[in-house]
Amino acid sequence: MNELSNTEERSRILRPGMPVLPEGVERHTIRGGGSVVLQVFAGDKVRLIDTEGLQRTEIAAYANGQWDTGVLGLSGSEKPHIQPELQAQLARRIIALDGLKVAPLFGPESRAGETVQMTVQKDAILVAMVPGTPMRVDAQNPPTQIELYIERANPDMVVAQSLPDPLADPLQDFQIDRGTASTYEVKAGQWIQVIDVSGRQCSDLQTFPVAQLDKGIERCLDATTTRTLMAHGYPHPGLHAKYYDQDFQPLVEIVQDTCMRHDAFGLACAAKYYEDAGYPGHVNCSENFNTVLQPYGIHPRRGWMAMNFFFNTGIDDLNQFYMDEPWSRPGDFVLLRAIEDLLCVSSACPCDIDAANGWNPTDIHIRVYDENMETRRSIGYRKRTDSEVEMTKETGFHTRTSALTRNFVEYNGYWLANSYTNHGAIAEYWACRERATIMDLTALRKFEVLGPDAETLLQHCMTRNVRKLAVGQVVYTAMCYDTGTMIDDGTIFRLGNDNFRWIGGSDYGGEWLRKQAEKLGLEVWVKSSTDQLHNLAIQGPLSRDILKQVIWTPPHQPSVEELQWFRLSIGHIGDPDGPAVIFSRTGYTGELGFEVFCHPNDGPAVWDAIMTVGEPAGMIPLGLEGLDILRIEAGLIFAGYEFDDQTDPFEAGIGFTVPLKSKDEDFMGRDALIKRKENPQQVLVGLELPGAELAVHGDCVRVGHHQVGVITSATRSPVLKKNIALCRMAVEHAEPGTSVEVGKLDGHQKRLPAVVVPLSFYDPGKERPRS
Repeated sequence: MNELSNTEERSRILRPGMPVLPEGVERHTIRGGGSVVLQVFAGDKVRLIDTEGLQRTEIAAYANGQWDTGVLGLSGSEKPHIQPELQAQLARRIIALDGLKVAPLFGPESRAGETVQMTVQKDAILVAMVPGTPMRVDAQNPPTQIELYIERANPDMVVAQSLPDPLADPLQDFQIDRGTASTYEVKAGQWIQVIDVSGRQCSDLQTFPVAQLDKGIERCLDATTTRTLMAHGYPHPGLHAKYYDQDFQPLVEIVQDTCMRHDAFGLACAAKYYEDAGYPGHVNCSENFNTVLQPYGIHPRRGWMAMNFFFNTGIDDLNQFYMDEPWSRPGDFVLLRAIEDLLCVSSACPCDIDAANGWNPTDIHIRVYDENMETRRSIGYRKRTDSEVEMTKETGFHTRTSALTRNFVEYNGYWLANSYTNHGAIAEYWACRERATIMDLTALRKFEVLGPDAETLLQHCMTRNVRKLAVGQVVYTAMCYDTGTMIDDGTIFRLGNDNFRWIGGSDYGGEWLRKQAEKLGLEVWVKSSTDQLHNLAIQGPLSRDILKQVIWTPPHQPSVEELQWFRLSIGHIGDPDGPAVIFSRTGYTGELGFEVFCHPNDGPAVWDAIMTVGEPAGMIPLGLEGLDILRIEAGLIFAGYEFDDQTDPFEAGIGFTVPLKSKDEDFMGRDALIKRKENPQQVLVGLELPGAELAVHGDCVRVGHHQVGVITSATRSPVLKKNIALCRMAVEHAEPGTSVEVGKLDGHQKRLPAVVVPLSFYDPGKERPRS
């Protein structure tokens, strides 16, 4: 029997993205600097987890008209750190702050994952606060999140968490029961929120311009027209966000999306689909549409074209249209703005014969909001598969960059400029090569690594020899799995003997470090500080001359002029009373450059101070598009292109970060890296293509019929006047001067001649950044 149970356990499908909690248990995430106010009942068990450690938490309870922490079995005697968010939450419940005392939890010595549990003695309002203040650039105390679980004594009292709080007071707020459809009317400018209540549920949307219906003309959202005009499989928040009818008139615009996986190719499900599958008479979305649209005089259709939200489809290499379970989680939604007065119809798809609704159709919820509701364009981002969704953030410099461009892309949970109005990528590129540029790179992930065993942890988890790193020094390194393949690349700042800052591209880097610290039993903390440290890259030949006029440094810190390559310093903007910054002589362009870090509250002042000095010297802002040209020329690698978790540092072109001879201590992946270095299979090389046509990421590289490599990145080099590419190549064909061909179309019908060259096209000796 036990053997059978073990077998069943091993074969069970895992869905970490779906919140699967025991019956009667609910989870609440409290961000650093935030709070929650919850109803609890006698007998409920409350558990709080300090996920990253060192995070003070304050807890209190309100019962029978007064504050009484004894309800939780605690003694509340300390004054709370009141945040405006908490004041608003209590005001909605008509609870005064008078007499509030809190019991402190966790604090200066708490470890990552430390837990506190308590049992509620009588019905009360529970208040949990996670205090946090802006972190100084030279400090390592960012406020981090706390997880709160409640195990209800009565499971029927679990707070429903799948339906998100309204974005404002809704004008319409209704549920579409599973297997049905509903119509609703909206005015131009109003907002439509389509919510997947339980997750894994499709909802088809169709819209009709009221002005056309009044003339007896049926026009509606046309998926083919929309795909053509937006040049995307379906619109998403940003520049390519509108849905059109067949007359090319925009009807709605998508502004927020927490799922980002939908379909605009298939029809709403129709009777024929079910009949062909052997289910005649099955309820379907198209007939549901016909029924609810009949009162409006709209002609019925056998199959309705629609925007199929949360429907997970694709087209495979064999040209087969397929579907699978939706990516949507409970509470995921899309938010659309009506461009004109519309009649809308939405469904809760009834399909239960395949994976379209996760084999279990559920409800859809609709909310309509007034046109005056304030909102921002955003896309849902999750740090981990099972994390709560976070909406795209604006950086501390966004007020300045958004005044200069509307061309933003979502990158790692932040809006970053792709290029700037009246400049464009080529002009921005040349400014960096000839003068100077300023760029927002806030989306880099920052982690504070501190404690007596901080050096030991990083020595174990990084390929570089961290013990050789001096205070004030920076080193570029790889972070690898035990297989020798890469988790991330990034830089380590040494702020003190036991104080480091890891700056990489992935949230998982910090999680990995915490896991290894726990596994090794080390006394070290890894604290997320991305939200506390926003950063600019000041790059180009004039970058030092500009920053030396902007940043004041105290006598014990290197000045801008004194700072050497891969070193850091701490200073202030303008004078000792100006905004604090930490700056390093690092960059991602192949030019002399610096990176400047500040608290986001100081972002506008830091940007303004640098631009005031830099603009007269010809400095302009740089976007991601121009940066890509610069970094490819310099032979610098990018996650998801030159490396992933199947690529080792040697294959990624950064073998210099693995000092196997001088780092004689064991570290994560060392044994595997020794074997991989001794038996290389692939290596990153440069390619020059004599013609004008560009290679693109993913193009095959061949010798005759044989594929010997793949293009990882490519661009046209303005300064070199050449067509260039980075390529992961079989070692047998990696010798400079080797002739190969880049395959286009199907890889055979069209070929672009190319020649293998050394990896760094521009300044291979790195003389410019060293200068």
